Amino acid sequence: MTRDFVHTDPAGTSGGEALPQAPTLLLVHGFLDDATVWDGFVEALKGAVATVRVDLPGSGTRASRAEDTEKLSLALFADEVASVVDDIEGPVVVVGQSMGSQVAELAAAARPGRVAGLVLLTPVPLGGTRLPEEAVVPFRALGGNAEAQRAVRTQLSPALDKEALDALGCSGLLVAPPVVARYVDIWNSGVEAAPEQSAYSGPVLIVRGDSDGFVTGELVSAAIAPRFSGARLATVAGGGHWLHVEHPHALAREVLDFLQNLHAGDAASGWRSGFSEQSASTFAEGFAEDVVLEASVLVRPIAGRTLVASVMAAASAIYESLEFTAEASDATTTYLQWKATAFGGVQISGITILEKNAEGDVARAAIHHRPLGAALRFSATLRDQLVGIVPSDHFYAGDPQPAPCA
Repeated sequence: MTRDFVHTDPAGTSGGEALPQAPTLLLVHGFLDDATVWDGFVEALKGAVATVRVDLPGSGTRASRAEDTEKLSLALFADEVASVVDDIEGPVVVVGQSMGSQVAELAAAARPGRVAGLVLLTPVPLGGTRLPEEAVVPFRALGGNAEAQRAVRTQLSPALDKEALDALGCSGLLVAPPVVARYVDIWNSGVEAAPEQSAYSGPVLIVRGDSDGFVTGELVSAAIAPRFSGARLATVAGGGHWLHVEHPHALAREVLDFLQNLHAGDAASGWRSGFSEQSASTFAEGFAEDVVLEASVLVRPIAGRTLVASVMAAASAIYESLEFTAEASDATTTYLQWKATAFGGVQISGITILEKNAEGDVARAAIHHRPLGAALRFSATLRDQLVGIVPSDHFYAGDPQPAPCA
């Protein structure tokens, strides 16, 4: 990555030891900040993982450039961050703070096959805070006003010391007043008609500080956490809105623990990506060589990476819609609950069980479909689509009769 707004910190620096198979953290700052706001957090990671930081348009290294403020938007920011994801080798966990959490979610949803996890730090709702006009006027006026910026940071993050406030003040004053005002409108308005369920279905960690008067526990529980299935919640005692500056070591512990537990969910992430991309190669990446597939749509199991990946790619193309509604994991097994439609709106639901071997690859997958009529039609359709690839005696021998809606 040669773009001057992208800053990279390789794993194994700071005298620390890199975590094996750890994804790269892509750090997205919030309102009035830039990439330097993550300095303490990166140092607290002690080189355990690689990090990549970005300056959003109008901030940090990009603050002195002439910006068309009317073109600044969450969509623009998310497109930029998603393009940075494309440039990173291997899996990525996107971390966004405050306004950056809105950007991070959109970027993660745009790259589901590449983003292994999402960390929302003191997040504002994707649909915006929707504060009334009289409440946002003071925020719009913060541009170029060092005293006012300092007062806001002190109010929302009581544990910030003088050194931290000075450093944050330098970043905030770089942002031109028109850009500051535009940023306020962006995070306050958010995404119009934001979906009740996030488009990103991977693992999510939400972290807030219990002294943050802006992102309260009530806001997280009512407007943020319910949008993510099985989101992990963490609260740092004494932490405020700039938690990564106040308590970088506590945040680093939460994030590293999240990353270590991600490996247990890698199977689910790759499985979801395979369905999203309808790709045999994507499915195959997560399979053991001798993987075995069992399913209610199969008369007998199918074994071997190539055959199983071919079946899964064909199956993913049959669905007209597919939503994973719940997930649970332990060290070796992941359970996924899902609902789908196929065959012109026929409703299908079920549970998938993924069992991993010692190397973390899926060694056995068991898929349970319901209702029976839909399962039989699904089996016959797979049989016809996989002629010459998978022996037909693995599938239902009858005709693919229409199945009644469930």
